[in-house]
Amino acid sequence: MPSRKALIRRPSPRLAEGLVTHIERMPVDTALALEQWQTYAETLREHGWETVETEPADDCPDGVFVEDTVVVFRNVALIARPGAESRRPETAAVEESLARLGCSVNWVWEPGTLEGGDVLKVGDTIYVGRGGRTNAAGVAQLRQVFEPLGARVVAVPISKVLHLKSAVTALPDATVIGYPPLVETPSVFPRHLPVPEESGAHVVLLGGGRLLMAASAPKSAELFADLGYEPVPVDISEFEKLEGCVTCLSVRLRDLHA
Repeated sequence: MPSRKALIRRPSPRLAEGLVTHIERMPVDTALALEQWQTYAETLREHGWETVETEPADDCPDGVFVEDTVVVFRNVALIARPGAESRRPETAAVEESLARLGCSVNWVWEPGTLEGGDVLKVGDTIYVGRGGRTNAAGVAQLRQVFEPLGARVVAVPISKVLHLKSAVTALPDATVIGYPPLVETPSVFPRHLPVPEESGAHVVLLGGGRLLMAASAPKSAELFADLGYEPVPVDISEFEKLEGCVTCLSVRLRDLHA
């Protein structure tokens, strides 16, 4: 049976100091962010996911965006080497958590940089964004780790967004969804569906056709409902101020060995 574990990490008290790259900085309400994070985690649990909380990283403002610290394919974990140097201390606790869960652990080494938000898995295809936070050496090392396991790695150039998954994610039927102004090469995806809102491009597959998504994308939610899916909206407004989205806040572990 597939595993249904989700690795999460609570927000740092310094969350408001988190990095912003493609948007203007806005004030972040850290108390509200904590409430939103707790609701996000509870929503995962309500839909059958066991949340595994990794050690806090209170000195790392961006630590709550735990997805960026690792890429997991089947039960093999590739510990990231973030392109933002200030984020590199985030990975140690994640590595320990994944090792305890039985993952085989690998690492991205210098000069490679790779952040998990740049990686979109659709079946056995791994799309990896090549842009500001992930470099060519990082892409090459990802290929070396996952291609022997049967993955097909496709590099995708990005320049308009922080990470590839800031622009696109995928529906359960493998259709890649994206907000047109931010999707630079839609032809790279065999099936692509434009969505009407930027935050509508971000979904987490909860199972059974349910899509965890931001409450800030009601038109996209309506589109998904028309396609037969069940949107599960959560308010993540404080994380969106830091270029975060629903995928960034957890690492979904679907293929751990029992």
